[in-house]
Amino acid sequence: MPMTSSLPPETAERFCVPGPGPYALTHSVGCLPKASMDALHAGFLRPWSQLGGDAWQEWLARHDAFRSALADLLGGMPEEYCAQANLSSGLSKLLASLPRNGSSRRVLLAAEDSFPSLGFVLKQAERFGFEARLIPHERSPALLETWSQALTDEVRAVLVTHVHSQTGVVAPVEAIARLCADREILCIVDIAQSAGILPLAVHTLGAHVVLGSCVKWLCGGPGAGFMWIAPGLIEQLEPADVGWLSHADPFRFDIHSFEYAHDARRFWGGTPSVAPFVLAAASLHVLNEIGVQTIFAHNRALMNVFAMEMPRAWRARLPAPEQTGGTLCIRAGSALDAVRARLQEADVRFDCRGEIVRLSFHIVNTPEHALRIARAWPGERP
Repeated sequence: MPMTSSLPPETAERFCVPGPGPYALTHSVGCLPKASMDALHAGFLRPWSQLGGDAWQEWLARHDAFRSALADLLGGMPEEYCAQANLSSGLSKLLASLPRNGSSRRVLLAAEDSFPSLGFVLKQAERFGFEARLIPHERSPALLETWSQALTDEVRAVLVTHVHSQTGVVAPVEAIARLCADREILCIVDIAQSAGILPLAVHTLGAHVVLGSCVKWLCGGPGAGFMWIAPGLIEQLEPADVGWLSHADPFRFDIHSFEYAHDARRFWGGTPSVAPFVLAAASLHVLNEIGVQTIFAHNRALMNVFAMEMPRAWRARLPAPEQTGGTLCIRAGSALDAVRARLQEADVRFDCRGEIVRLSFHIVNTPEHALRIARAWPGERP
């Protein structure tokens, strides 16, 4: 079996990789780019130490750099992005901003396989007069028919998870968005598990709003979330959770005068965190240099190496590459304890969700890593 990689060896060396064995946890926390550590000092600590209260202009410029880096990597324009602490916060602000137009459409729809935190937000939105509704586990979010049947005349907004974290299932986002457009339903897409690994452009997904996080495949760390809003929608939304940075002129400082920012920053709020976005902007720059298409191709190559070395009895449990995101979610069933023990003995960094073992191959991984993980799997080989 060929053991070569099309990546130059110095690519993986741009990241801090936890050891000692293969790191297959990018779906949880992506590895820190070394450049981000330097950026934290230059963009956050040094201005603070040298300028004190006058550091705000430079800190706010770093937020602009974060939005620009997102646009470079994910498409759209910088002014269509707003920094958020996480997806849940962004979704909460969005739902509270929807116009109260007396419509009979009250249902907020999502799949039961969505990340639980987002489901919590939908349920709490019932205090605003909405009704949370979940498509049951038994109906696959990968099938357009599932969504077509669920997108009834009662639905006001739908939250579509692009790649489901517990199963790796990929939803047909563009087709769902077209259904939403035809039925006048607000389409919100969660790209937390697809941004940085699946080639995508937010402005071509067809969604009205896209929510994401830099902590996983974008290698930007926790605390650097974001929302993208389609430009024609921005000024129709009036968030209630506002602050001085939601203002069209943040430095006006007149308590009697508030005017929403005319771009997505109206969702920003009060005094923001700075360090997470300085780190994330540097990480996004690194990924832009490497290229998402390169990362995706590398991921698929290692998935193939892994699959070819797996015990034959397990191969049928592997998802087809076109049906999964960047993470292999393998149902271990009664063999879970044995699988977990063997992977731990091989020093593999992985995790489990119930009986599902999750493994992800990123730019820091090599064909040797994929072979080592596959060979740790219990079972007979041909």
